[in-house]
Amino acid sequence: MPKRDPTGDGVAGGAPVIPVSLLVSSARLLLERHLGLAWIAGEVSGYTRAASGHLYFTLKDDRAQVRCVFFKFKAQGLAFTLRDGLAVEVRATPTIYEPRGDFQLGVETIRLAGLGVLYERFLRLKAKLEAAGWFDPARKRAPPQFPRRVGVVTSLKAAALRDVLTTLRRRMPVVPVIVYPAPVQGTGAAGELARAIGEASVRGEVDVLIVCRGGGSLEDLWAFNEEELARAVFESRLPVISGVGHETDFTICDFVADARAPTPTGAAALAVPDRVALAAALAQRAQRLARGWTHAAGTCAQRLDLAARRLVHPAARLAQQDERLQALGGRLVRAAAARLGLATSALARHADALSHLNPLAVLERGYALAERSDGSVVTDAARLALGERLRLSFARGRAEADVAATEITGGVLQSPRH
Repeated sequence: MPKRDPTGDGVAGGAPVIPVSLLVSSARLLLERHLGLAWIAGEVSGYTRAASGHLYFTLKDDRAQVRCVFFKFKAQGLAFTLRDGLAVEVRATPTIYEPRGDFQLGVETIRLAGLGVLYERFLRLKAKLEAAGWFDPARKRAPPQFPRRVGVVTSLKAAALRDVLTTLRRRMPVVPVIVYPAPVQGTGAAGELARAIGEASVRGEVDVLIVCRGGGSLEDLWAFNEEELARAVFESRLPVISGVGHETDFTICDFVADARAPTPTGAAALAVPDRVALAAALAQRAQRLARGWTHAAGTCAQRLDLAARRLVHPAARLAQQDERLQALGGRLVRAAAARLGLATSALARHADALSHLNPLAVLERGYALAERSDGSVVTDAARLALGERLRLSFARGRAEADVAATEITGGVLQSPRH
């Protein structure tokens, strides 16, 4: 229960005495219910990150300041880095930190001041198109190495157009350039840029399309962050090179395009090759080709000389072949003679051997060959009949005789009967 004024002097008017905690908590409730969640603009000062991951800083302007706390689980989605001096807009609830009685803001989210709304739109569209696959590297096409014509989508009054044309003329003056004019800033610029890209795609007059403009603020470049323009780039039949702003500028058009250049001049450099570099490369290749031909010609000449040394006139070749034929003929004759000599010697040896076995050879020693009238040779006297006529062959000549007597084994002599 609240305590009453102990002095009783009436100064407190009999009002109850409340503890500090009740006072502070009541004030906190009044602030939170009366002001609620609101956007507050100011400059970041005294920024620190605690070991817990919570962010603490002071939000101030030229007349006042307030302490802020941005808890880790809410700060994880922050798309930029806080720093002292940064102008921001915080969506926060005014409250009181009761243990110390400090007035502070409980921050829900933070955006960059002035550009915050646009930047949030940029992040939302970027996340949406990325999830749809519009930034997928697999769908991007490489610009042609040697385009026949180059198209440029930009304002006719833009300094970027002069930079692009100068770079294209310096790098490859023989390549024609077709400009598809469209405003690059202001109301309706995104639609006009999309129309120009679509026109170039339908007409098909060029092989590659440069979409460009010079640098500027986020508002200045906002036409290149509109979904309408991004869709035209995504649906283009031509490879698109985006060269918007400066090197540090990034737009939705950059992410959707087939290639991104840091500047319009860089986009022109991506669109066409450098004729000076090409000429140097061609000269180097010509030198290599000449050296190759020289080496090949020398090798062929050496092979020709070697073949010439091996080449023989037909008459000489015939003479060589005739000489070889004569030599082979002589070898054949000698081989045949040797074989005939061997055959003759063998024949003589066989004849001599046969002569020893010839039954007629014994006739030279006085023997005679007796044959019956049927031509059979008489080898046994016992088989002869007395008076039988025999034919006798001698070493030289023949004679006939009649058997007058026979002598058989045992000395028995048979004489004819009278």
